[in-house]
Amino acid sequence: MASIVAVCISAKKGTPKHEVPEIQLKINHGIIGDAHAGNWHRQVSLLGRESVEKMKAVFPDIPVGAFAENILTEGLTLYRLPVGTKLRIGKVLLEVTQIGKECHVHCAIRQQVGDCVMPREGIFAIVLEEGTIRAGDTISLLT
Repeated sequence: MASIVAVCISAKKGTPKHEVPEIQLKINHGIIGDAHAGNWHRQVSLLGRESVEKMKAVFPDIPVGAFAENILTEGLTLYRLPVGTKLRIGKVLLEVTQIGKECHVHCAIRQQVGDCVMPREGIFAIVLEEGTIRAGDTISLLT
């Protein structure tokens, strides 16, 4: 069963996110208090723990949020989901809008280890139904 490992936010773009106990998501906005919130197609970023594990060979102490992921998941190969896939997490409904992205030139991870998994395996979503997400919540795929 797919689940949430951690939820993270940052107050400023271009900085690593830090883990928080829960995140509040709003329609047409994203995560309250996160620098990437707004009425656009990348309101929420998700990355799989499985993807992070690939980077641990070269950066073993990588902290949660280092890839600027809002939601760290496990048990689901996120980057294989087609755009348009809907994810139910409690009351929250997300819709996948983008798979991967171009990495920032000054990405701290890329500078430290020469690679970053987020551009290949991270996904982005918009909020269709709002609510709260916490670590331990389960994820259901809807079509």
